Amino acid sequence: MNLFKKASSFQIIIFSFAAMILAGSLILMLPWAKAGEGHASFGDAVFTATSAVCVTGLVVQDTATYWSAFGQAVILVLIQIGGLGVVSAATAITILTGRKINLRQRSAMQEALSAPQVGGIIKLTGFILKITLAFELLGMILLAPVFCKDLGLGKGLWYSLFHSVSAFCNAGFDLMGIKGKFSSMTSYSGNAIVNLVLMMLIFSGGLGFLTWEDIKTHKHHFKKYRMQSKVVLSTTFLLILLPTVYLFFCEFTPERWDMPFYKRLLCSLFQAVTPRTAGFNTADLTAFRQGSLAVIIILMLIGGSPGSTAGGMKTTSVAVLISSAVSVFGRKEETHLFGRRIAQEIIIRAAAILLMYVSLVTVGGIAISLADDVNLTNCLFETSSAIGTVGLSDGLTQQLGWFSRTILMLLMFVGRAGGLTFIFAAISFAGSTTKKLPPEKINVG
Repeated sequence: MNLFKKASSFQIIIFSFAAMILAGSLILMLPWAKAGEGHASFGDAVFTATSAVCVTGLVVQDTATYWSAFGQAVILVLIQIGGLGVVSAATAITILTGRKINLRQRSAMQEALSAPQVGGIIKLTGFILKITLAFELLGMILLAPVFCKDLGLGKGLWYSLFHSVSAFCNAGFDLMGIKGKFSSMTSYSGNAIVNLVLMMLIFSGGLGFLTWEDIKTHKHHFKKYRMQSKVVLSTTFLLILLPTVYLFFCEFTPERWDMPFYKRLLCSLFQAVTPRTAGFNTADLTAFRQGSLAVIIILMLIGGSPGSTAGGMKTTSVAVLISSAVSVFGRKEETHLFGRRIAQEIIIRAAAILLMYVSLVTVGGIAISLADDVNLTNCLFETSSAIGTVGLSDGLTQQLGWFSRTILMLLMFVGRAGGLTFIFAAISFAGSTTKKLPPEKINVG
């Protein structure tokens, strides 16, 4: 207990995620969590719990057919807690029960939400709970007519709630295994309501709560937004528009996909939105061209925005790196975005995150390829999906051994907790010093 009191904010975040995964695993091992006789193995339970808490969506067992209604409800709770962030969820419960929040808890909350300051963190938590409830309730209401018509009132409402929460939390878990195991949303590829509602929820959850606070406060006055919100909105728009155009003209062509125009457009848009980082798919990924899979891998690594329910390197990191590169190409000493200078520390962090994600994806992919003797490209797709907390898969996860599945679980954990959070929690700064060494020039290009 004394050790926990001395833990840093970063360590508290890591410990909280780990504890929630362990608790979820033990509950999923109960006999009534599994459909049919017996109980889930620890391996299946811990992989599912990790994927749910890390809002990823990679699964080794089909969610709809393997888990009972109780098991599905447990998974949904884990998704909700993971989407809000374990620390945020715990803080919300503390607020609702009327207990006081100390400074250490506020500091941990600030790190978990990527908030600019500790002040106002309790008010922000209340706003997060309200906007989460509003979007998930709206999504459930909009999905209900479709699912109730197909599945009946009771089951339709449950499916509407489950998929609304899963989409807003960018989790990618689905219950469509009743129409074909691991089929995701392919049976609704031509349904405009389901597609548009899920995309709206994915977009909303991945935008970041600080951005939504700006939208609520300043409405359509874009110039008054924080620079971070401006970067998030503009980068997100481009990351939806450009992949949609590419997929429509280069992947979902009439020659390759026998679909009407509106369905090809809908599939292109959905497949552009979901890799960052929701994990649903309305088209068979195994039929995609290599170039299209490469685009999806890039989108999975980028992910959503800071302080959101999404994982990945984050849109802001990519924007900072691109802007920095443009500055270098233009021989400018400083990096600018929206009329503001980007601090060198931020650029260095963004570069470190990029190196970390690319390294982990590559090393993890090679390790899985060697361990299970499978195609490296497929392995890289799976590891990108894991660290980006996406959940898209071409079916490889179910075929892997437990060494490879452990690698995927570690990548999911790092991806959800945050790469730098994981490193900061592991490294002690007791020996840090402000002393500067003599500089020397080195050529890098």
